[in-house]
Parts: sequence; C-alpha cells; structure tokens
Amino acid sequence: MSFHYVTKLPTPDEIRKQFPVPARLAEIKKQRDAEIKDVITGKSNKFLVIIGPCSADNEDAVCDYVSRLAKVNEKVKDKLILIPRIYTNKPRTTGEGYKGIVSQPDPEKKPDFTAGLIAMRKMHIHAIEESELTAADEMLYPDNWGYVEDILSYVAIGARSVEDQQHRMTVSGFDVAAGMKNPTSGTLSVMLNSIYAAQHKHSFIYRGFEVETNGNPLAHAVLRGSVNKHGRSLPNYHYEDLSTLYDLYQDHDLQNPACIIDANHNNSNKQFEQQIRIVKEVMHSRKLNNNIHSLVKGVMIESYIEEGCQKIGEGIYGKSITDPCLGWEASEHLIYDIAEYE
Repeated sequence: MSFHYVTKLPTPDEIRKQFPVPARLAEIKKQRDAEIKDVITGKSNKFLVIIGPCSADNEDAVCDYVSRLAKVNEKVKDKLILIPRIYTNKPRTTGEGYKGIVSQPDPEKKPDFTAGLIAMRKMHIHAIEESELTAADEMLYPDNWGYVEDILSYVAIGARSVEDQQHRMTVSGFDVAAGMKNPTSGTLSVMLNSIYAAQHKHSFIYRGFEVETNGNPLAHAVLRGSVNKHGRSLPNYHYEDLSTLYDLYQDHDLQNPACIIDANHNNSNKQFEQQIRIVKEVMHSRKLNNNIHSLVKGVMIESYIEEGCQKIGEGIYGKSITDPCLGWEASEHLIYDIAEYE
C-alpha cells in the first residue's frame, strides 16, 4: 500500500479530557458565541473584526498579540467585537510549505501530529486565559473539529475547501458562526450553494460514525477576492460587488444574510499594507448604502506584532512565517478607525 500508518492519534475526547477548558473560560465562550450570533442574525449592530496572524506558529508571540488585542478591545467593545485569528492549519497551494502548528509544533522540525494537537489546544486555551477573547480558526480538515469545538467562537472555511461536500456537511453541525469563502475562481454561486448546504440538515459518515446534523443558520459569506485564468488577482470588496452579493442573497433561500470581507489574500493581491485602504473603503460603502450596511457584518485582517513576513528559521519574534501581515501599530490604529465609522 502507498499509505504508511505512522501512529494512531488520540481521539478528540481524549485530547479534550487531557486539556479541558476551565469552567470560567467555558462561560466566556458561551457569552462570546451569543454576542457573535446576535451580529450575524441582525439583533446587534456591533461589527466583527477578525484579526491576527496569517498562521499561529508560536504560542508566546500569539498570546502576546492577543493580550495587546484585549487592551484595545476594552476601548472599542461598545461598537466592535474583536475575534483573534488563531489559525493552526494552513492550506498550501502546491502542497508544500509550513502547514500549521497542528502539523509542525516546531516549524523547523518534522511533522508530529500528536504533539501538534496538544500544542494547538494549549495555545488556544492560553490565549483565552490571557485575553478573555475566544478565537477564530480555519477548518482545513473536517475530522479535526472535535479537537476545538469547545474553544472556538468562529470558523472559516477556505476558498479551496468551500466546494467540498464533507466541509459543507460538517459545518451544518456547528453551533458557532462559520464563514464560507468564495472559491478562488470567484464564482459567488458556489459560495452561496455552500452556505445553503451548511444551513440545512444532513446525514453522513463522520469519524467512523453515522451522524445527523440540524443545520447551521449562522453560516455566511466571506469575500476574499479571486484569481482569473491568467493568475491575476481580482478584488471583490468594492461597492458594486457588495451590492451584487446583496441581490444574490435575496434570490437564494438563505437564513441571516451576512458577509465578512477578507481584506487580504486576492483582495489585496497579498499586499498587506493595502488592507488599511480596503477596510476603510468597505466601511465607507456601508455608510453609503443601507443594504450594504445590513449585509456586511465584519472584516478579516492579517496582522501580527511585526509587519511583513520572514523565512522559517530567521527567528524574528512576532513576525509571520507565511503571508505578510500588518504590524501591531498600524493594526491598532486601524481598529480605532473602524470603531469611528460605527
């Protein structure tokens, strides 16, 4: 066989039992989940800011970052809900490169998934302890949901995963907000079909069990730009794009029309400093049009302590080892600017 079975991994139940969420933090998550739900359903006028490193590769730096975010949160919490990006699995376009802390708890060493699952869970719990802010993560592998289901308040489904049936059905069993990104092709109907699937009941095979789900009414759209056949980035955050998405939502039988704008990736052509301009344009569009204001519930921003990115092994504290990010000072100013729009 081509598969070489290295070792049997601990089950989600075993990992959660070994590293439980303290009761105080579980209550914080419950409250945060409810606040985010109210934004998605339109009961709250607060605005979501999902912000943090492209990849969470170092527990100390990530917890330092979220501690800083917590201090800013105290100043804007009447208008914004800050959700740290703590992304522990990274999709790779070619299959090569750093795949996240779950794969490599030490980016300079070989993969170790058992150690990675433990490192991921410890980091998430530590981050909540430091900040009282529950986080967002990307569900790259549906089977991993059980390892984080009691610690996350937001889940992103990536552009390469959104067409996958297993991802769609697994999201239908979540009880937290789930952002379904448009595919790299940019085809909005694919994203909307994914939202429809995630919002409805399903029966399927999951981790060796036959399961049934109730559907997730908090599944919603994330616009992240696209790539044309020539490999050129095409943004989809402009006023006209948001108006089009609003109209398409009206044509589909979907609950809780909502959209988050990813300010990086193909929307910025990975020019990280452009995120500032993009976010401000989105906020201006919300001011101009009541339909866009009701639809756009938040933004995603890639941000870390040090701006830009580095190669693995350079050892610069708080600097991304994957996509380049805004630095802390610029990020803090941007959060305050977003709050001024609200």
